[in-house]
Amino acid sequence: MEKDKLVYDMQNSERWSEELSLLSSIIIKAPLDKAIKWGSEVFTYNGKNVVSYGGFKNYFAIWFYNGVFLNDRYKVLVSATEGVTKSLRQWRFNSRDEVDENKILEYIYDAIEVEKKGLKVKPEKFKMIEMPKLLADELDKDEILKDAFYQFTPGKQKEFMEYITYASQETTKLNRLEKIKPMILEKIGLNDKYKLK
Repeated sequence: MEKDKLVYDMQNSERWSEELSLLSSIIIKAPLDKAIKWGSEVFTYNGKNVVSYGGFKNYFAIWFYNGVFLNDRYKVLVSATEGVTKSLRQWRFNSRDEVDENKILEYIYDAIEVEKKGLKVKPEKFKMIEMPKLLADELDKDEILKDAFYQFTPGKQKEFMEYITYASQETTKLNRLEKIKPMILEKIGLNDKYKLK
């Protein structure tokens, strides 16, 4: 998953609307509470995020917030971004035919047990990544942009840097740079619109 941090747009959700309705109808059979977080339905147990779902460009998926602890008996779970995502795991589908209610419910009940046990990935010490040259050059050229960038917390600065760094193609990096420049100037963090207000 191209560092999309589980962000999917309405177009992809509409594309998979029937499939997402099916996933929702399965998830609600489990003893979970439904909440809206980051613009998505998130199902919780005792206030802890357990599972959610959404549509992406090439697939639709269900994800488990502490999926790293699940017994992946059917070998279906993937890390959203290898080496970056620590505990969240996705189960991706390309068609409705791949959705197996019984298997999904097995994983959901396992995920509930994980929450009952209080299993968590210990957070790593914050580590700043190297500033991508593209962003550094842009900041050097534009003093106002530079000042705005350094008003963000180190964590928010890191999100912008990772957003550019993890793009594999130069054109994508350039497009991402152009996308974040107005956000920086408006003092909007990369993921702010997906957080609860």
